[in-house]
Amino acid sequence: MRIVSVACSSAPPPPELVAKAREFVDELASSCGKSVAIALGGYWGLMRVVADRAIEKGLTVIIMPPLEREDTEFPSQAIVVKTGVSYRVRSVFLVRTGDALVALGGSSGTMQEVLTAYCEAKPIYILLTGLESDNLAKLGPYIDARKLTKLKFYEDPRKLARDLAKEIGCSNREPNPAS
Repeated sequence: MRIVSVACSSAPPPPELVAKAREFVDELASSCGKSVAIALGGYWGLMRVVADRAIEKGLTVIIMPPLEREDTEFPSQAIVVKTGVSYRVRSVFLVRTGDALVALGGSSGTMQEVLTAYCEAKPIYILLTGLESDNLAKLGPYIDARKLTKLKFYEDPRKLARDLAKEIGCSNREPNPAS
């Protein structure tokens, strides 16, 4: 099973971002079936939208909340890993767990997770959403001269999911019947 770590806003998302997040999950489920799991850093804001949609589609969902939010009520279908660490440290666990990182829009936490993924040379896919994380596009496709991994930017969440599926090797798997 491949694991996709998803970095996204903890704030209540605008309706257009909810729609894009659902499109991303739908396409990933269609492309990968049950051969992919989604890892998230919590169950609030846009993370909750992604988790709920992934569960609806029959995907495995892993939630790694920070110590400060371990008392949140989580869906019974999710695997919850109580990290016992702060937000920032939890982000490192989230990134290192995945085979790739997808940023679906957010602020400094999302950007930290992108920078951590870059330092870990993980494939990085970023959806342009109008949120602060869009500023990452100013860094270019590479954050520094080491060119550890390329930042890939998308406006279409379905294309992002299809390209990601190819990258992690699940684009030709049998589709998930829940899709």
